[in-house]
Amino acid sequence: MKYLDEYRDSTLAQQLSQRIHKATKHNWTIMEVCGGQTHSILQYGLEDLLPETIELLHGPGCPVCVTPLELIDKAVAIASRQDVIFCSFGDMLRVPGSQNDLLGVKAQGFDVRIVYSPLDCLAIAKNNPDKQVVFFAVGFETTAPANAMSVRQAKTLGLGNFSILTSHVTVPPVITSILQSVDNRVQAFLGPGHVCSVMGWKQYETISNHYKIPIVITGFEPTDLLEGILRCVLQLEAGEYKVENQYARAVEKEGNIAAQSIVEEVFDVSDRMWRGLGSIPKSGYKLSYDYADFDAERIFQLETISAEEPAVCISGQILRGLKKPHECPAFANMCTPETPLGATMVSSEGTCAAYYKYGRIGQTK
Repeated sequence: MKYLDEYRDSTLAQQLSQRIHKATKHNWTIMEVCGGQTHSILQYGLEDLLPETIELLHGPGCPVCVTPLELIDKAVAIASRQDVIFCSFGDMLRVPGSQNDLLGVKAQGFDVRIVYSPLDCLAIAKNNPDKQVVFFAVGFETTAPANAMSVRQAKTLGLGNFSILTSHVTVPPVITSILQSVDNRVQAFLGPGHVCSVMGWKQYETISNHYKIPIVITGFEPTDLLEGILRCVLQLEAGEYKVENQYARAVEKEGNIAAQSIVEEVFDVSDRMWRGLGSIPKSGYKLSYDYADFDAERIFQLETISAEEPAVCISGQILRGLKKPHECPAFANMCTPETPLGATMVSSEGTCAAYYKYGRIGQTK
C-alpha cells in the first residue's frame, strides 16, 4: 500500500534488528505508551526480533481501557432512559460495566447509536428536539479537539438537547505517575505518535529531564517501532536522556496549534480517575464554566454512582506494565473477547485483546 509498504519493509526491519542486537550490552526495559503500538508489536512479532535482554512493557495508552468502571455505569444509566439518544464510537459498546454494557442496553430496546464523529450527533439532536442526545466523549488528546468542536458548535446553534459524557485523559501525567511508582521498572518510553501530532512533544522534555529517562516519539508501523527501540537503546547505553522524534512525518514539536486552541477554550484541566490506576492529578479534561450546560453528568445528576472492579481482573497491573496478560488467571478462559472481564480484553487497542488475537497465550515475552 502506498506510503505504508516502506515502513513494513522486511529487509529494513532485519537491518534495524541487527543494529539493536549490536548496540545492546545491558538489560533494558522499554514501555510503549500507546495501545496501537502494542498491537503492531504483537501483530508483526517485533519482540522476536529483539535480543533477550530487552523487555517491552505495554502501557496505559488505550483510552477505552482506562475509562473508569463507574463512568461506564453512568453511561449505561443515561442510555437506559426513554428520553435519551445515546451516541458513542463502536469500541465503547462492549466495555463491561459492573452490571451491563451499552450493547446490552441497546439490546433491551433503548436508543443507542454508533457514530463516526461527535459532529454527527448535532444533526441527530437537531432532528430529534424531543430527545436528549448524549455523546460519550472518550479519548486522549487525539480526540479532544473534535469533541470540543462539537460542544462549541452546539452552543453556536443553540442545541440545548445535546451534551457529552466526558472521560478525556492526557498522557504526560500518567507517564509521570508510572515513573513515580515504587515498583516502576520502565527505563525508556516509546512516546505516543498520534497524541503528539496534536499536542507536540515539549511537555515530554520536562519529564525526560526530571526523571533522566529517554523518550522517543514513534509511529505505529514495524520499522517506526524498531527505530524507536534502537534510539532508546543507544541513549540508554550511552547514559543519555532526551526526547527524540522518530515520527517526524506526522509530529512537530509545537503540535497542532489550532487543535490545542479549541481544546483550551472548551475544556479545563482536571483530576481524572483511570480504570485500574486510580485518580491521577491534572490528568484529564472537564468542560469549562462557559460550556458547563453541555455536561451530561451535571444534567443527569449522576455524581453518586460508584463501582468496583472484578477481583480476578488484573487489568490495572497490566496497564502499569507490572504484569503481562498471560499472568492473569482469568486470561483466555474466564476472560475472552466474547466474555470480557475488563476493557483491556474488549478494546481494539487493549493489551489483553492483542495477546489473545495474535496468539500470545502463555508466552512470556
